[in-house]
Amino acid sequence: MTGGTTEAGAGPTRRERLRAGTLEEIKQAALGLIAEHGSANLRFTDIARSLGMTPPALYRYYADRDELLTALVADSYDSLSDALTATRDTVAPEDLDARFLAACTTYRSWAQQYPERFALIFGSPVPGYAAPEDGPTVVAARRAMEHMVELVTATAEFGRLGRPLVPDVTEATMLAWATVHGFVTLESYGHLAALDQPTRDRLFTAQAGLAARTAGLAPPET
Repeated sequence: MTGGTTEAGAGPTRRERLRAGTLEEIKQAALGLIAEHGSANLRFTDIARSLGMTPPALYRYYADRDELLTALVADSYDSLSDALTATRDTVAPEDLDARFLAACTTYRSWAQQYPERFALIFGSPVPGYAAPEDGPTVVAARRAMEHMVELVTATAEFGRLGRPLVPDVTEATMLAWATVHGFVTLESYGHLAALDQPTRDRLFTAQAGLAARTAGLAPPET
């Protein structure tokens, strides 16, 4: 075996491990700058300075800012999807109400734990950036959003899907997610700061219940 190559089934080479580590360092530095200054102000020169690198050195890892942003957005969606998957696996498949509430709660907790990632994928668009069509960001976003669709599908399979507030089930699913997302966004950007934590928790649970009824996941209140 020559340097820089691996046998079938062998792990990555030292050079590959070092490159992967540097890629991750660059992404973490970028996320730190996004948290501090916002995604619109992300610049290679600032990333390089924070890592003790020269700006040209960054181009050995990312072709330009857009490629780095694409990697960050895809990573953020994957992070959200992984959190939702982990939560789903802790709740019995037939306990649909608990699964939906757990998914909503996880979405909220993830936004609180990773505010820079939440802002990157759900905040204001980055000027001049356009995600590649059918690229990694689209695939990752679809994977993350499929969790809500799976809940609706599972509810239908159990014969418990009620009448959604809009006739089309797919549209109802998106409306349910928008209902939860609206609360999480207000909270994430400090617009509910006047309310104490217990009050916000109660309101969020009520909002999640409203979202469930919107998609037909729970019977309408009488």
